[in-house]
Amino acid sequence: MTVGKLIDSGFFEVVNVGEGLTRQITKPFCCDLLSIAMGKAPEGCAWVTVMGNMNTLAVASLTDAACVIMAEGSALDEAAVKKAKDQNITVLKTGMPVFEAALLVYQSLDHDESHL
Repeated sequence: MTVGKLIDSGFFEVVNVGEGLTRQITKPFCCDLLSIAMGKAPEGCAWVTVMGNMNTLAVASLTDAACVIMAEGSALDEAAVKKAKDQNITVLKTGMPVFEAALLVYQSLDHDESHL
């Protein structure tokens, strides 16, 4: 599934549409501890978190996440929304719990035996 198709699915509200709408999402990644996410978030992931600040966007950029999904009704603060726009980072949001949002992304991905 591409970032654009995830947006078009209507599963999540759009906070910012960034670059890379044709980019393939590799897997969902759940983490709210930025230092762990910095070392463990896989390239191309849909990062599901409740951390809504500027540092979240820095880590998303550093790890080359395909997009960020704010879960549990959390939101980026005003400065972070501006940063997402400036950095062309796709950010989505939902009231769903982190696990349910990640599961929805996972179930939407095209799976084949080589990725499992």
